[in-house]
Amino acid sequence: MQESFYDNNLIQQNGQLPCMARVMTNMLYHSERNGGVSMHQSVGILLDRETFRRIPSRRTGNERLALYNKAAKELDLKLFYMSLEQVGTNSALGYTYNKAKYRLERQSIPKVTHNRQIALSPSLKAKLKLLSKSSLIFNRQNRYDKFKIYKLIYQNPELREYLPVSMRYSQARLKDAMNTYSSLFIKPTNNSVGDGIIKLKKQQSGNWLFYWKKGSPKSLSSQQVVNRVNKYVGRQHYMIQEAIPLATYHGRPYDLRVSVQRGATGSWQVTGMIGRVAAKGRHVTNVAKGGKPKKVETLFRTSEFEPEAMKTAIRAVALKIMNDLSGKLLHVADVGLDLGIDTQGHIKLIEMNGRDQRYTFKKAKMHATFYRTYETPLQYAKYLLTQKSTTIMTRKR
Repeated sequence: MQESFYDNNLIQQNGQLPCMARVMTNMLYHSERNGGVSMHQSVGILLDRETFRRIPSRRTGNERLALYNKAAKELDLKLFYMSLEQVGTNSALGYTYNKAKYRLERQSIPKVTHNRQIALSPSLKAKLKLLSKSSLIFNRQNRYDKFKIYKLIYQNPELREYLPVSMRYSQARLKDAMNTYSSLFIKPTNNSVGDGIIKLKKQQSGNWLFYWKKGSPKSLSSQQVVNRVNKYVGRQHYMIQEAIPLATYHGRPYDLRVSVQRGATGSWQVTGMIGRVAAKGRHVTNVAKGGKPKKVETLFRTSEFEPEAMKTAIRAVALKIMNDLSGKLLHVADVGLDLGIDTQGHIKLIEMNGRDQRYTFKKAKMHATFYRTYETPLQYAKYLLTQKSTTIMTRKR
Protein backbone atom coordinates (compact mmCIF):
# COMPACT_ATOMS: atom_id res chain seq x y z
CA MET A 1 0.00 0.00 0.00
CA GLN A 2 1.48 3.33 -1.05
CA GLU A 3 1.36 5.92 1.71
CA SER A 4 0.52 9.58 1.13
CA PHE A 5 3.33 11.81 2.35
CA TYR A 6 1.34 15.00 2.74
CA ASP A 7 -1.37 16.09 5.12
CA ASN A 8 -4.69 15.56 3.37
CA ASN A 9 -6.19 18.36 5.47
CA LEU A 10 -3.68 20.77 3.95
CA ILE A 11 -5.40 20.80 0.56
CA GLN A 12 -9.09 21.72 0.46
CA GLN A 13 -11.32 19.55 -1.69
CA ASN A 14 -12.09 22.47 -4.04
CA GLY A 15 -8.40 22.67 -4.95
CA GLN A 16 -7.74 25.98 -3.18
CA LEU A 17 -4.89 26.25 -0.72
CA PRO A 18 -5.63 27.54 2.79
CA CYS A 19 -3.44 30.33 4.17
CA MET A 20 -0.88 28.06 5.92
CA ALA A 21 -0.40 26.02 2.76
CA ARG A 22 0.04 29.15 0.58
CA VAL A 23 2.77 30.42 2.91
CA MET A 24 4.54 27.06 2.81
CA THR A 25 4.19 26.94 -0.97
CA ASN A 26 5.85 30.34 -1.37
CA MET A 27 8.71 29.29 0.90
CA LEU A 28 9.29 26.08 -0.99
CA TYR A 29 8.67 27.46 -4.48
CA HIS A 30 11.51 29.97 -4.18
CA SER A 31 13.96 27.41 -2.78
CA GLU A 32 16.89 26.73 -5.07
CA ARG A 33 18.72 24.20 -2.94
CA ASN A 34 18.41 20.69 -1.55
CA GLY A 35 16.00 19.22 -4.06
CA GLY A 36 13.23 21.73 -3.41
CA VAL A 37 13.64 21.96 0.37
CA SER A 38 14.58 25.42 1.58
CA MET A 39 17.83 25.98 3.42
CA HIS A 40 17.57 24.97 7.08
CA GLN A 41 14.00 23.67 6.76
CA SER A 42 12.71 22.83 10.24
CA VAL A 43 12.15 19.26 11.46
CA GLY A 44 10.67 18.40 14.84
CA ILE A 45 12.13 15.78 17.18
CA LEU A 46 9.59 14.71 19.78
CA LEU A 47 11.20 13.56 23.05
CA ASP A 48 9.82 12.23 26.32
CA ARG A 49 9.45 14.75 29.14
CA GLU A 50 12.52 13.64 31.13
CA THR A 51 14.84 13.71 28.12
CA PHE A 52 13.45 17.11 27.10
CA ARG A 53 14.02 18.47 30.63
CA ARG A 54 17.67 17.42 30.52
CA ILE A 55 18.55 19.04 27.21
CA PRO A 56 20.27 22.10 28.80
CA SER A 57 22.52 19.79 30.85
CA ARG A 58 23.18 17.60 27.79
CA ARG A 59 22.54 14.52 29.92
CA THR A 60 19.88 12.99 27.71
CA GLY A 61 20.53 9.32 28.42
CA ASN A 62 20.11 6.99 25.46
CA GLU A 63 18.98 9.81 23.17
CA ARG A 64 22.24 11.18 21.73
CA LEU A 65 21.13 14.58 20.51
CA ALA A 66 24.67 15.43 19.39
CA LEU A 67 24.26 12.87 16.61
CA TYR A 68 20.97 14.42 15.49
CA ASN A 69 22.67 17.83 15.49
CA LYS A 70 25.59 16.58 13.43
CA ALA A 71 23.31 14.94 10.87
CA ALA A 72 21.06 18.02 10.69
CA LYS A 73 24.05 20.21 9.90
CA GLU A 74 25.13 17.91 7.08
CA LEU A 75 21.57 17.83 5.69
CA ASP A 76 20.92 21.58 6.03
CA LEU A 77 18.06 20.98 8.44
CA LYS A 78 17.14 22.94 11.54
CA LEU A 79 15.92 20.80 14.44
CA PHE A 80 13.27 21.78 16.93
CA TYR A 81 13.24 19.54 20.01
CA MET A 82 9.77 19.25 21.53
CA SER A 83 7.87 17.31 24.18
CA LEU A 84 4.12 16.74 24.06
CA GLU A 85 3.68 18.52 27.38
CA GLN A 86 4.87 21.76 25.71
CA VAL A 87 2.82 21.50 22.50
CA GLY A 88 0.03 24.00 21.79
CA THR A 89 -2.46 24.38 18.95
CA ASN A 90 -0.16 26.13 16.47
CA SER A 91 3.15 26.39 18.31
CA ALA A 92 5.33 24.68 20.87
CA LEU A 93 7.93 25.58 23.44
CA GLY A 94 11.09 23.74 22.54
CA TYR A 95 14.84 23.83 22.04
CA THR A 96 16.81 24.84 19.00
CA TYR A 97 20.54 24.22 18.59
CA ASN A 98 22.83 26.83 17.10
CA LYS A 99 26.51 27.66 17.55
CA ALA A 100 26.98 24.79 20.03
CA LYS A 101 24.20 26.09 22.31
CA TYR A 102 20.64 25.07 23.06
CA ARG A 103 18.05 27.81 23.25
CA LEU A 104 14.52 27.49 24.66
CA GLU A 105 12.02 29.32 22.49
CA ARG A 106 8.46 29.18 21.19
CA GLN A 107 8.12 28.35 17.50
CA SER A 108 5.48 27.29 15.03
CA ILE A 109 5.06 23.54 14.63
CA PRO A 110 7.46 22.02 12.03
CA LYS A 111 5.82 20.42 9.01
CA VAL A 112 7.51 17.06 9.69
CA THR A 113 8.24 15.49 13.09
CA HIS A 114 10.14 12.37 14.11
CA ASN A 115 8.47 10.90 17.19
CA ARG A 116 10.64 9.45 19.97
CA GLN A 117 8.08 9.95 22.77
CA ILE A 118 5.79 7.12 23.86
CA ALA A 119 2.28 8.49 24.47
CA LEU A 120 0.40 6.13 26.79
CA SER A 121 -1.84 8.40 28.87
CA PRO A 122 -5.09 9.85 27.44
CA SER A 123 -3.74 13.40 27.84
CA LEU A 124 -0.56 12.65 25.88
CA LYS A 125 -2.52 10.82 23.19
CA ALA A 126 -4.72 13.90 22.85
CA LYS A 127 -1.63 16.10 22.54
CA LEU A 128 -0.19 13.79 19.88
CA LYS A 129 -3.45 13.99 17.94
CA LEU A 130 -3.36 17.78 18.21
CA LEU A 131 0.22 17.89 16.95
CA SER A 132 -0.65 15.64 14.00
CA LYS A 133 -3.03 18.33 12.69
CA SER A 134 -0.06 20.63 12.07
CA SER A 135 2.77 18.18 11.40
CA LEU A 136 3.29 14.93 9.56
CA ILE A 137 4.53 12.71 12.38
CA PHE A 138 6.40 9.57 11.43
CA ASN A 139 6.49 6.85 14.03
CA ARG A 140 3.47 8.58 15.53
CA GLN A 141 2.67 5.28 17.23
CA ASN A 142 5.83 3.63 18.55
CA ARG A 143 4.52 1.17 21.14
CA TYR A 144 2.72 -1.77 19.55
CA ASP A 145 0.93 -4.79 20.94
CA LYS A 146 3.30 -7.64 20.06
CA PHE A 147 0.50 -10.07 19.33
CA LYS A 148 -1.19 -7.55 17.03
CA ILE A 149 2.03 -7.30 15.03
CA TYR A 150 2.19 -11.10 14.85
CA LYS A 151 -1.36 -11.23 13.46
CA LEU A 152 -0.68 -8.50 10.91
CA ILE A 153 2.37 -10.33 9.57
CA TYR A 154 0.58 -13.68 9.65
CA GLN A 155 -1.96 -12.30 7.15
CA ASN A 156 0.76 -12.62 4.50
CA PRO A 157 1.28 -16.34 3.71
CA GLU A 158 4.75 -15.61 2.33
CA LEU A 159 5.95 -14.39 5.73
CA ARG A 160 4.58 -17.14 7.97
CA GLU A 161 7.76 -19.18 7.76
CA TYR A 162 9.51 -16.42 9.74
CA LEU A 163 7.03 -16.50 12.62
CA PRO A 164 7.26 -18.71 15.72
CA VAL A 165 3.85 -20.12 16.63
CA SER A 166 2.16 -17.53 18.87
CA MET A 167 -1.21 -17.11 20.56
CA ARG A 168 -2.96 -14.77 22.95
CA TYR A 169 -2.54 -15.98 26.55
CA SER A 170 -5.21 -17.92 28.35
CA GLN A 171 -4.94 -20.75 30.82
CA ALA A 172 -6.52 -23.18 28.37
CA ARG A 173 -4.15 -22.18 25.56
CA LEU A 174 -1.18 -22.54 27.89
CA LYS A 175 -2.18 -26.13 28.70
CA ASP A 176 -2.58 -26.91 25.00
CA ALA A 177 0.79 -25.35 24.17
CA MET A 178 2.49 -27.34 26.94
CA ASN A 179 1.10 -30.52 25.39
CA THR A 180 2.45 -29.54 21.96
CA TYR A 181 5.79 -27.78 22.46
CA SER A 182 8.83 -28.58 24.57
CA SER A 183 9.84 -24.96 25.17
CA LEU A 184 7.76 -21.79 25.44
CA PHE A 185 7.96 -18.11 26.20
CA ILE A 186 5.11 -16.36 27.98
CA LYS A 187 5.59 -12.64 27.58
CA PRO A 188 3.71 -9.36 28.00
CA THR A 189 2.45 -7.87 24.76
CA ASN A 190 3.32 -4.27 25.62
CA ASN A 191 6.47 -4.31 27.79
CA SER A 192 10.02 -3.68 26.61
CA VAL A 193 13.67 -4.50 27.48
CA GLY A 194 12.75 -8.07 28.41
CA ASP A 195 10.58 -7.23 31.44
CA GLY A 196 8.08 -9.83 32.61
CA ILE A 197 9.16 -12.66 30.30
CA ILE A 198 8.77 -16.27 31.51
CA LYS A 199 10.42 -19.24 29.85
CA LEU A 200 9.31 -22.85 30.19
CA LYS A 201 11.39 -25.87 29.18
CA LYS A 202 10.18 -29.46 29.46
CA GLN A 203 12.34 -32.04 31.21
CA GLN A 204 12.54 -35.77 30.51
CA SER A 205 10.82 -36.41 33.83
CA GLY A 206 7.73 -34.55 32.59
CA ASN A 207 8.35 -31.60 34.88
CA TRP A 208 9.10 -28.14 33.53
CA LEU A 209 11.97 -25.76 34.17
CA PHE A 210 10.47 -22.40 35.09
CA TYR A 211 12.71 -19.41 34.22
CA TRP A 212 11.79 -16.10 35.79
CA LYS A 213 14.10 -13.10 36.08
CA LYS A 214 17.67 -13.94 37.06
CA GLY A 215 19.01 -17.11 38.64
CA SER A 216 18.54 -20.84 38.39
CA PRO A 217 15.23 -22.13 37.04
CA LYS A 218 12.82 -24.06 39.26
CA SER A 219 11.56 -27.55 38.41
CA LEU A 220 7.77 -27.62 38.61
CA SER A 221 4.96 -29.98 37.68
CA SER A 222 2.67 -29.03 34.81
CA GLN A 223 -0.08 -27.92 37.17
CA GLN A 224 2.35 -25.90 39.27
CA VAL A 225 3.54 -24.15 36.11
CA VAL A 226 0.01 -23.28 35.06
CA ASN A 227 -0.84 -21.95 38.52
CA ARG A 228 2.34 -19.88 38.77
CA VAL A 229 2.07 -18.42 35.26
CA ASN A 230 -1.57 -17.54 35.88
CA LYS A 231 -0.57 -15.77 39.08
CA TYR A 232 2.15 -13.72 37.38
CA VAL A 233 -0.01 -12.82 34.38
CA GLY A 234 -3.01 -11.74 36.42
CA ARG A 235 -5.02 -9.17 34.46
CA GLN A 236 -2.13 -8.17 32.21
CA HIS A 237 -2.05 -8.83 28.47
CA TYR A 238 0.31 -11.70 27.67
CA MET A 239 1.03 -13.96 24.73
CA ILE A 240 2.42 -17.49 24.41
CA GLN A 241 5.20 -18.03 21.89
CA GLU A 242 7.00 -21.14 20.76
CA ALA A 243 10.62 -20.86 21.94
CA ILE A 244 13.13 -20.90 19.10
CA PRO A 245 16.11 -23.24 19.64
CA LEU A 246 18.50 -20.34 19.20
CA ALA A 247 22.02 -20.68 17.90
CA THR A 248 24.58 -20.26 20.68
CA TYR A 249 27.86 -18.52 21.32
CA HIS A 250 30.05 -20.48 23.75
CA GLY A 251 26.95 -22.23 25.06
CA ARG A 252 24.79 -19.12 25.49
CA PRO A 253 21.90 -18.30 23.14
CA TYR A 254 22.00 -15.19 21.02
CA ASP A 255 19.62 -13.20 18.85
CA LEU A 256 19.93 -10.09 16.68
CA ARG A 257 18.73 -6.52 16.84
CA VAL A 258 18.27 -5.22 13.30
CA SER A 259 17.73 -1.51 12.70
CA VAL A 260 15.31 -1.05 9.78
CA GLN A 261 14.59 2.53 8.74
CA ARG A 262 13.26 4.60 5.88
CA GLY A 263 15.92 6.85 4.43
CA ALA A 264 16.67 9.47 1.79
CA THR A 265 14.56 7.83 -0.95
CA GLY A 266 11.62 6.95 1.30
CA SER A 267 12.41 3.24 0.96
CA TRP A 268 13.25 0.83 3.75
CA GLN A 269 16.87 -0.01 4.43
CA VAL A 270 18.74 -2.09 6.98
CA THR A 271 20.92 0.48 8.75
CA GLY A 272 22.71 -2.05 10.94
CA MET A 273 22.54 -5.35 12.79
CA ILE A 274 24.11 -6.45 16.06
CA GLY A 275 24.07 -9.68 18.06
CA ARG A 276 23.06 -9.97 21.72
CA VAL A 277 24.33 -12.90 23.79
CA ALA A 278 22.34 -13.87 26.88
CA ALA A 279 24.08 -13.35 30.21
CA LYS A 280 24.79 -16.32 32.44
CA GLY A 281 21.64 -17.34 34.29
CA ARG A 282 19.41 -15.32 31.99
CA HIS A 283 16.77 -16.55 29.54
CA VAL A 284 16.58 -13.25 27.64
CA THR A 285 19.26 -11.52 25.56
CA ASN A 286 18.34 -7.89 26.20
CA VAL A 287 21.33 -5.68 26.95
CA ALA A 288 19.27 -4.09 29.74
CA LYS A 289 19.15 -7.56 31.33
CA GLY A 290 22.88 -8.20 31.08
CA GLY A 291 23.06 -9.37 27.47
CA LYS A 292 26.40 -8.76 25.75
CA PRO A 293 26.56 -7.14 22.30
CA LYS A 294 28.63 -9.00 19.74
CA LYS A 295 29.28 -8.30 16.09
CA VAL A 296 27.27 -10.67 13.94
CA GLU A 297 30.29 -11.85 11.95
CA THR A 298 31.83 -13.27 15.14
CA LEU A 299 28.61 -15.01 16.13
CA PHE A 300 27.96 -16.47 12.68
CA ARG A 301 31.45 -17.90 12.35
CA THR A 302 31.12 -19.56 15.78
CA SER A 303 27.79 -21.09 14.69
CA GLU A 304 29.33 -22.19 11.37
CA PHE A 305 27.12 -19.89 9.30
CA GLU A 306 28.75 -18.13 6.36
CA PRO A 307 28.69 -14.50 7.59
CA GLU A 308 28.00 -12.64 4.34
CA ALA A 309 25.35 -15.10 3.18
CA MET A 310 23.58 -14.94 6.54
CA LYS A 311 23.68 -11.12 6.61
CA THR A 312 22.19 -11.03 3.12
CA ALA A 313 19.41 -13.39 4.19
CA ILE A 314 18.67 -11.33 7.30
CA ARG A 315 18.46 -8.11 5.29
CA ALA A 316 16.05 -9.76 2.87
CA VAL A 317 13.78 -11.04 5.66
CA ALA A 318 13.82 -7.70 7.51
CA LEU A 319 12.90 -5.78 4.37
CA LYS A 320 10.14 -8.23 3.46
CA ILE A 321 8.60 -7.84 6.90
CA MET A 322 8.74 -4.04 6.97
CA ASN A 323 7.56 -3.58 3.39
CA ASP A 324 4.55 -5.65 4.38
CA LEU A 325 3.89 -3.90 7.69
CA SER A 326 4.27 -0.41 6.26
CA GLY A 327 1.12 -1.07 4.24
CA LYS A 328 -0.75 -1.79 7.48
CA LEU A 329 0.77 0.67 9.98
CA LEU A 330 0.49 4.40 9.30
CA HIS A 331 3.77 6.30 8.90
CA VAL A 332 6.00 3.70 10.53
CA ALA A 333 9.59 4.51 9.51
CA ASP A 334 12.09 3.57 12.24
CA VAL A 335 12.02 0.19 14.01
CA GLY A 336 14.23 -2.41 15.62
CA LEU A 337 13.49 -6.01 14.69
CA ASP A 338 14.54 -8.78 17.06
CA LEU A 339 15.41 -11.76 14.90
CA GLY A 340 16.47 -15.21 16.03
CA ILE A 341 18.44 -17.80 14.10
CA ASP A 342 17.85 -21.41 15.07
CA THR A 343 20.48 -24.12 15.08
CA GLN A 344 19.62 -25.01 11.47
CA GLY A 345 20.07 -21.44 10.26
CA HIS A 346 16.38 -20.59 9.89
CA ILE A 347 15.49 -16.95 10.59
CA LYS A 348 12.54 -16.14 12.86
CA LEU A 349 11.00 -12.84 13.97
CA ILE A 350 10.86 -12.60 17.76
CA GLU A 351 9.28 -9.14 17.94
CA MET A 352 9.23 -5.62 16.52
CA ASN A 353 10.25 -2.60 18.58
CA GLY A 354 8.63 0.67 17.57
CA ARG A 355 11.20 2.84 19.36
CA ASP A 356 14.60 1.28 18.84
CA GLN A 357 16.99 2.48 21.57
CA ARG A 358 20.01 1.99 19.26
CA TYR A 359 22.57 2.04 22.07
CA THR A 360 23.55 -1.60 21.48
CA PHE A 361 25.55 -0.40 18.47
CA LYS A 362 27.40 2.08 20.66
CA LYS A 363 28.19 -0.58 23.26
CA ALA A 364 29.63 -2.74 20.47
CA LYS A 365 31.81 0.23 19.40
CA MET A 366 30.05 0.33 16.02
CA HIS A 367 30.19 4.12 16.03
CA ALA A 368 29.58 4.67 12.31
CA THR A 369 26.46 2.49 12.42
CA PHE A 370 25.32 4.15 15.63
CA TYR A 371 25.54 7.53 13.91
CA ARG A 372 23.65 6.29 10.84
CA THR A 373 20.72 5.23 13.03
CA TYR A 374 20.32 8.93 13.87
CA GLU A 375 21.13 10.26 10.42
CA THR A 376 18.73 8.04 8.48
CA PRO A 377 15.48 9.30 10.10
CA LEU A 378 16.54 12.86 9.30
CA GLN A 379 17.22 11.86 5.70
CA TYR A 380 13.69 10.51 5.64
CA ALA A 381 12.33 13.71 7.19
CA LYS A 382 14.03 15.70 4.42
CA TYR A 383 12.51 13.34 1.85
CA LEU A 384 9.06 13.96 3.33
CA LEU A 385 9.56 17.72 3.15
CA THR A 386 10.53 17.37 -0.50
CA GLN A 387 7.43 15.25 -1.16
CA LYS A 388 5.21 17.82 0.53
CA SER A 389 6.73 20.67 -1.51
CA THR A 390 6.40 18.75 -4.78
CA THR A 391 2.77 17.90 -4.07
CA ILE A 392 1.82 21.47 -3.17
CA MET A 393 3.62 23.00 -6.16
CA THR A 394 2.00 20.47 -8.51
CA ARG A 395 -1.42 21.36 -7.15
CA LYS A 396 -0.70 25.09 -7.48
CA ARG A 397 0.16 24.73 -11.16
